[in-house]
Amino acid sequence: MTKSPKMEIMEDGRGEGGSYQPLPHTGEDDSRLNQLGYKQELRRGLSAISNFSVTFSIVSVLTGLNTTYSMGLTYGGPLTMVYGWPVVGVMTLIVGSSMAEICSAYPTSGGLYFWSAKLAGERWGPFASWLTGWFNIVGQWAVTASVDYSLAQMIQVIILLSTGGKNGGGYEASKYLVIAFHGGILLLHAFINSLSISWLSFIGQIAAAWNIVGVFVLMILIPSVATERASAKFVFTHFNTDNGEGIGSTIYIFVLGLLMSQYTLTGYDASAHMTEETKNADTNGPKGIISSIGISIIVGFGYILGITFAVTNIPSLLDENNDAGGYAIAEIYYQAFKSRYGSGVGGIVCLGVVAVAIFFCGMSSVTSNSRMAYAFSRDGAMPFSSLWHKVNKQEVPINAVWLSAFISFCMALTSLGSIVAFNAMVSIATIGLYIAYALPIFFRVTLARKSFVPGPFNLGRYGVVVGWIAVIWVAIISVLFSLPVAYPVTIETLNYTPVAVGGLFIITVSTWVLRARYWFEGPITNIE
Repeated sequence: MTKSPKMEIMEDGRGEGGSYQPLPHTGEDDSRLNQLGYKQELRRGLSAISNFSVTFSIVSVLTGLNTTYSMGLTYGGPLTMVYGWPVVGVMTLIVGSSMAEICSAYPTSGGLYFWSAKLAGERWGPFASWLTGWFNIVGQWAVTASVDYSLAQMIQVIILLSTGGKNGGGYEASKYLVIAFHGGILLLHAFINSLSISWLSFIGQIAAAWNIVGVFVLMILIPSVATERASAKFVFTHFNTDNGEGIGSTIYIFVLGLLMSQYTLTGYDASAHMTEETKNADTNGPKGIISSIGISIIVGFGYILGITFAVTNIPSLLDENNDAGGYAIAEIYYQAFKSRYGSGVGGIVCLGVVAVAIFFCGMSSVTSNSRMAYAFSRDGAMPFSSLWHKVNKQEVPINAVWLSAFISFCMALTSLGSIVAFNAMVSIATIGLYIAYALPIFFRVTLARKSFVPGPFNLGRYGVVVGWIAVIWVAIISVLFSLPVAYPVTIETLNYTPVAVGGLFIITVSTWVLRARYWFEGPITNIE
């Protein structure tokens, strides 16, 4: 393995005049990867639909909105959710569009950290790559930990409701059983991700279809079954200020309510991490990013409207003594069927539909994690790198798969000691990951403003403007979501997001200053 000293002109398919030279595809996708400095080691078996399916399953409206619906109800309620979703959706699409433009120029599994290395230039490239890579991979592990822990909690609620609900003496699983569920789910995800890419492609398409069909079925079924429904005035104008958290400012409440939407619309960098397994990667990778965000915005808005029409009493949904133990979306489903048929079994079945969607989300998240770990270790950035970028006979980075599952499980173990500590860990899944999204965009509109040569998908003359809007948006949400979510501020109510994200920043920069700057020089070529 030899070090690529600069890998500048001609490395990414550009002609001598600086214009982009499109390559013929299928087998030539490998040539494109060779020009970026890597040999083809993964099986290139994903179509545009398959690439989209993996990413759409990670964004997963059914996962994000259902697991954070209680937050939406608490901070602003219907008005925040109905109007906050399109606001966050448009801004997310702007961030995704800028990422898609860079992805088209550099279609590698490394994704964000590779982009930063190339866009920051020879002087700043290694540090930019190091910082972006660690924020990206830790953020991805946090996403997987969060998603699979949410599924474990969903299983707990399903068991509770199936045994009579909290008020009927239903069985409440302990935190140790919940973490056991979490470990079992991760184990299944690791086994599935050990299969060949053709199997993952097939399962991924099933997952995407399940998410789309599930959203439309539930958004129509739940309000239709409920005997009492909210009025249009309530859905479109009611603003809940009774949050019980000591916050009275309407603007402050609205801002905190946006976290529900922003948490849901994340993880779309997966399309970039899957490009070395995608045909026509420089066009299908960007398409995967844009389409997964766009379709999620549309179906998510419909779902929010549909479910909110089944909301009639916000305090009762958030009451920890209700049948679902305060799990708002589960209480909505359960009570809708119970009010109509005298039994909540139908609601429990609907929760099963959501649980399957969350399972698919976690599965696809492990896929993305493993490809990022594979690429990052291929460039020598991780401890024991030689171990994590090995591929098996099915051309799957098997060790990276199991590493990702193990680390995500370890992150969830913090829930046994303190749910506050776990929430701090999970906060990296949103803010930490978005910081990783913004870094290469920032370098594209600053250091590489004049030198960046886009690929087949590009924003033309609007690229810099869109990039700046994306960077500013990430800066804004990073500040807003670090604000206290309850007053008075105590150890229990402190928002530990800045602590977690700041801690990751300090560790990453410290390791760079003390050690990594002496040996890490950014992406390396593995072609002799």
